[in-house]
Amino acid sequence: MVNIANFTVLRILEKITERDKKIRYEATSDLLHELNKKEFDLNEELASKLSKAVLHKLYDEACEVSQLALRCLSAVVKILHQVYVVEMVIELCDSLLEGKEKQCEISMKSLKTILCEVPTSLVKPVLVFLTPKLIKGITVETNPEIKCACLDILHDVLHTYGDLVAFNHELLLKALLSQLCLNNPSVRKDCVSCITSLALNLSDDLLAIATAEILRHLKRKGVKPEISRTNIQMLGALSCAVGYRFGPQLRDTIPVLMNYCDTASEINEELCVSSFQALESFLRRCSSDISSFCDEILHVTLEFLSYDPNFTDNMEESIDDEGREEDQFDESDSGYTDDEDVSWKVRRAAAKCLAALIVSCPEMLPKLYVEACTKLIGRFEEREQSVKLDVFNTFIELLRQTRNVTKGQNEINESSPRCLLIQEVPNVIESINMQLREKSIKTKVGAFSVLKELAIVLPDSVAEHIGSLIPRIEKALCDKSSTIDLKIEAFRFTRLVLASHSSTVLNPYIKAILGPVLLSVGQSFHKVTAEALRVCREIVRFVRQNIEGSSFDFKPYVYPIYNAIMARLKDKDQDKEVKECAISCMGLVVSTFGDNIKKELPECLPILVDRMGNEITRLTAVKAFAIIAASPLHLDLSCVLEHLIAELTAFLRKANQILRMATLETLNALIAANGDKLGSAAYGLIIEEISTVIRDTDLHVAALALNLCSTMLADRNSTTKVGLTVRNKVFSQVITLVRSSLLQEQVLMAMQSFFAVLIHSADTSFDDLLGPLISIDVPFFKSGGSFSKQALLSSAQCVAVLCLAAGDQKCSFTVKMLATMLTADSTAYSENQHLSLLCLGEIGRMKDLSSHANIENIVSGYFQSPFEEINYTASYALGNIAVGNISRYLPFILDQIDDQQERQYLLIYSLKEAIVRQAVDKAYFQNSSVEKILNLLFNHCESEDEGLRNVVAESLGKIALIMPEKLVPELKARLTSPAAFTRAIVVSAVKYSITDRPEKIDEIIHPEISSFLILINDQDWHVRRAALQALSTAGLKKPTLLKGLLPELLPQLYDQTMTKTVEDVLEWRKAAFECIDTLLDGCLHQMRPSSFIVPYLISGLDDTYDVKLLCHLLLSKLAGKCPSAVLAVLDLVVDPLQKTIEYRPQEDAVKHEIDRNEDMIRSALSAIASLNRISGANYSRGFRILMNKIFDSSTLWEMFCFIRNEQASLHNISL
Repeated sequence: MVNIANFTVLRILEKITERDKKIRYEATSDLLHELNKKEFDLNEELASKLSKAVLHKLYDEACEVSQLALRCLSAVVKILHQVYVVEMVIELCDSLLEGKEKQCEISMKSLKTILCEVPTSLVKPVLVFLTPKLIKGITVETNPEIKCACLDILHDVLHTYGDLVAFNHELLLKALLSQLCLNNPSVRKDCVSCITSLALNLSDDLLAIATAEILRHLKRKGVKPEISRTNIQMLGALSCAVGYRFGPQLRDTIPVLMNYCDTASEINEELCVSSFQALESFLRRCSSDISSFCDEILHVTLEFLSYDPNFTDNMEESIDDEGREEDQFDESDSGYTDDEDVSWKVRRAAAKCLAALIVSCPEMLPKLYVEACTKLIGRFEEREQSVKLDVFNTFIELLRQTRNVTKGQNEINESSPRCLLIQEVPNVIESINMQLREKSIKTKVGAFSVLKELAIVLPDSVAEHIGSLIPRIEKALCDKSSTIDLKIEAFRFTRLVLASHSSTVLNPYIKAILGPVLLSVGQSFHKVTAEALRVCREIVRFVRQNIEGSSFDFKPYVYPIYNAIMARLKDKDQDKEVKECAISCMGLVVSTFGDNIKKELPECLPILVDRMGNEITRLTAVKAFAIIAASPLHLDLSCVLEHLIAELTAFLRKANQILRMATLETLNALIAANGDKLGSAAYGLIIEEISTVIRDTDLHVAALALNLCSTMLADRNSTTKVGLTVRNKVFSQVITLVRSSLLQEQVLMAMQSFFAVLIHSADTSFDDLLGPLISIDVPFFKSGGSFSKQALLSSAQCVAVLCLAAGDQKCSFTVKMLATMLTADSTAYSENQHLSLLCLGEIGRMKDLSSHANIENIVSGYFQSPFEEINYTASYALGNIAVGNISRYLPFILDQIDDQQERQYLLIYSLKEAIVRQAVDKAYFQNSSVEKILNLLFNHCESEDEGLRNVVAESLGKIALIMPEKLVPELKARLTSPAAFTRAIVVSAVKYSITDRPEKIDEIIHPEISSFLILINDQDWHVRRAALQALSTAGLKKPTLLKGLLPELLPQLYDQTMTKTVEDVLEWRKAAFECIDTLLDGCLHQMRPSSFIVPYLISGLDDTYDVKLLCHLLLSKLAGKCPSAVLAVLDLVVDPLQKTIEYRPQEDAVKHEIDRNEDMIRSALSAIASLNRISGANYSRGFRILMNKIFDSSTLWEMFCFIRNEQASLHNISL
C-alpha cells in the first residue's frame, strides 16, 4: 500500500511541473490530499523529490498554486527527515535575503509555517541553521522590508522557542539592540517586540547589558526624539516582560526617565508620555525595588498632572458654582482646536502613573492624601474627557486602597487615611457636583463612580452635602439622554446613601428620589429595573424604620410603591434578576406597610406563594415570607397559611441545603407569629419532616430544626399534642445527636434551648428526659471502641440546662443523685464517673452548690483516681463549681494547692477554669486572693510540664483582663528573666489577654506590647513561638495594637518561614505562615507584600504538604488584595504551582496519599484561578503556558472550571 501511495505521489510530482496552471493547481491539490492521509509514508528518494517540488511550487507564479503549496509545506514538514527540513530552511532563508518583494513575503510565510508545524524533535536543529540567517538579515541587510520580515520570523522563534536559542542569546540581543536607533519606525517597533520576547529567557547579566545599552542610547545627545521614544518604550516593555527581575536596573533607569520628564517641552511631549508609561510599568511590576524612588515619582506625576502649556487660564482655581451653567462649557468653543496638541497625553500618562503608585505603595497613603489628594480633586476640572476619566479612576484607586488598608480598624487618628479623607470630602463633593452638570454622559458616569466608592469607604460621608446631589441624581435618572450605564451608577450610589444615612438627613428628599425610581421600575431594560427595585427596597426600609411611631409621614408613598412593584411581580416573562428583586422587594413592602395595605394582601400573598413553586424564584420567595412573618406588625397570613406550610414542609425533603435552611428559618418565623392559626395536623406535618433532618450529617440544618422545635414548644397557643408529638418523633433524634462527636457550638446551644422548653411542655416527665441523657449504657456514646469526650460533655451541658429549667427541687435532686453515684465507687474506671463529674461541673457553673455539703471534697477526691482522664475531668468540674460561688470555693482551691503538693497541677487547672469564667463575667477577686494566686502562678513558670505552663499563661492572661493595672507591669518585669520558660509564659499571657472586644487592658498594654512581641527573635524557640502566637492573635482580634510595630517585626517574622532546624521543623513554619495570613487581613496597610512574596512565599510554595496548602491560600489572598505585587513575580510563582499540579503519586500509593494529592492539586488550581483574575496575568509567558497545560488536560480543566465558577459565585455574593 505504501508503494502504491508513493507511486501516486511520483505521478503527481510529474504533473506539478506542467506549464498549464490548471494542471499544476489540480496536481498540488492532489498532493495535499495524499500528504494528509494517515497511511502516507516516505522513502529517501521520494522525500528528496517531494521537498524540492513543494519548495519550488511555493514561488509559483500562480497565487492559487503558491497558497496550496504552503499548505503542502505545513503537511510535509511533519513527515520529512531532519536533513530535508534543514535544507528547506536554508533555501528559504537564502531566498528571503535576496530581497525580491514577492519572494521575500513567500519565504517569510513559509518559514513561519515550518516553525509552527515542525515536530518538537526537529526544532533545535532547525533553529541552529535559522537563527544565524535571521541575525544576518537583521544586521547586514539594508532593505527595511527584509529586516522586518526577519524580525517577524525571529519574534515567532523567540516567543515559542526562546529557551532553545540560549546559545545565541548574546548575538541576538546585540543584533536587536543595534536596530533600535534606525530611522525606520517599523524596524524599531519589530525590534521592541523581539527584545521583549527574548527578555523572558535572558539571564540577569544579559538583561543588565540590554538595559545599559538602551540607557546609553538615551543619554546620547542629538538623537531624534522618535528614536529616544522607542528606547524608552523598550525599557517599559522589558519590565513588563521580566517583572521583578528588572528591579536591580531601576537605580540607573529611573533618573534617566526623570530627566526626560523634567526637560519636557511641546517638542518632546511624546517622550514625556513614554517615560510615564515606563514608570507605570516599573511601579506595577517592580514594587519592592522602586520604593526609594516613589517620592520623586509622586512629585513629577503631580507636576505633570496639570501640564497644559496651551491653556492660559489657571485651572487650579475653583470655578464659581453659581456662575457656571451646564450649557456654557463646550469644548468646541473653548479655543483649543489645535489637532497637534498632545499635552493631554502627558496628563493622562501622569494620571495612570499616579494610579499605579497608589496601588503599588499602599504604605504611602497618608503622604498621598497630604500631597496628592487636593491636586487630584482639582484635576476633576480637566478639559479633555479621556484624561478626566483617568483622573476619576485614579481617585477611585485612592479610595479603594483606603478601604483595603483600613478594613477592620476601629481606631482613627489624625494621620490615618480615613481621617485625612474625611477632611477632603467637602472638596470632593463640590468638585463632583460641578462635573455632574457637564453634558458628557461619560463624565457623569465617572462622577457617580467616584461618589459610589466614597460612600463605600465612608458610609455617612455625604450627609451634609446630599441636598446639592439630589437634583443631579434626579436628572441622571429622568433625562432622556441618560444612558443605561449612567442610570445604573446613579442607582447604586443612591442605594448606598439610603443604606448608610439617617432619616433626618434624607427625609426631605424622599419624594424627589422616589419618583424617578418608580418610573425606572417599569422600564424594559432589566439591569436598570433590577437596580431600581433594589433602591426601592432601601426606600421602604428607610421611610418606616420604626413601626411603633415615626415622625415622617410615609403613607403617601405606600400605594405608589406597592403598585409599581406589584406590576413587576405579576409579570412572569422577565429576567431572573428582576423577578428575584421584585419578590424580595414585595416581601419587605408587606412586612413594612402591611397594616396599610390589608385589602391588597389577599391578592399579593398568593402570588408570592405561587413563586415558591418555580425553582428559579423559590429560594427568594421563601426568604420573602421569612421577612413577612417576622414583621412587628403581626400580619394575618390566614389566606395562604395552610398552602404555605404545605409548600415549606415539602422543601425540607429537597437536597438543596441553602433552601432547607431558609425554609426552617421561615417556618420558625411563621410559627412564632401565626402559631395560633395552625391546627394539630399542620404541627404534626412539620414535626414529621424536621425529625428527618436532625442529624450530624448537616449540623447547620439540625440547629435550625431544633430552634424550630423550641419555638413550637414555647408557643402557648400550640396544642397539647405538640409536646407529645415532639417527644415521640424528635426526642430520640436529639438524644442520638447529643451523643455525636461532631457537635459544634451552634447546634449545642440550640439543643440546650430545646431541653429548656421541652421540660415545660404537657405530659413531659423530668425523669424521662434526664434518664437518656445520663445513661451511658448505650452504644451511641461509643466512638471507635471508647467513649466520646465530646458526647459526654454535650450531655452534661444539656443535663445542666434541663435541671435549671426544671427548678430548684429537681436540680437539687439531680446533684444529690450524681454525688451519690460518685461516692459509690471511685476506684474502678467508668464512664458514669466521667459523666457525673462533668454534670456537676456544668450545673455548678450556673448554680451555687454550696448547699450541698462536701460537694467540693467529693469532686476533688477523684484527683486521686488512677485514671488520668478522670483526674482532669474532676479538675475541670471543681473549677466550674467554684464559678457558682467564688467566695466559697476559691479559698478551698488555694488551700488545697498549699496542702496537696502532689495534686498541684490539677488544682491549678481548676483555678484556671474559675479564672477564665470570672474574666468572661468581668468579676473581681479579693486582693488577698489575687496576691496568693499570682505568687502561685509565677512560681510554676519554670515547670517542665508544657501543659501546666499553658495553664499558668492562660490564667495570668485572664487575670490581666480583670486587673490590668496590676498584671501588665508584673508581666513586663519578667521579660528579662534569664529563664526561657518564664519569658515564654509572660508573652503567652499577653496573647490570652487579647480579645476581640474593647477591654480596659487595651490602653495599658498598647504602649508595652512591642516589648513582648520583639521576643520573636529570642534565642529560645519556646519564647519565639509564644511571641509568634501573640502577634497572630493581635493581628486577628485587635490589629490596632500593632500600629507602627510591623516594619520592625515583619522581617523577623518572614525569616521564621524559612527556618528548618531540627527543633521546630514543620509546625514552626506553618505557624509563621498562618500569622502572616492573619496580618494580611487586619494590618495590610503596615505591610509591603512584595517583600514577603520573594523569596518567602515562593519558598513555601515548594515546601511540604501542609505549608503548600497555606501558601496557596496566601497567594489567592494576595492576588485579590495586592494584584500588582503578585503580577510583578508571576513567573516565579508558576514553576512551583506547575510542579504541584503535575505531581502524581507512585503506583503503589495508598488511598490516603492519593486523596492528599488530589486536595493539593485542587488547592493549587484555586490559587491559579485567583491569579487568572488579575488584569495583565496573560502577559506572563510562563503563566500562559501553565494555563495551556491545564486546558490540555481534561481532568485539570474540569477541576479548574469548577473552582473558577465557585470563586466567581462567592465574588458576586460579596459584591
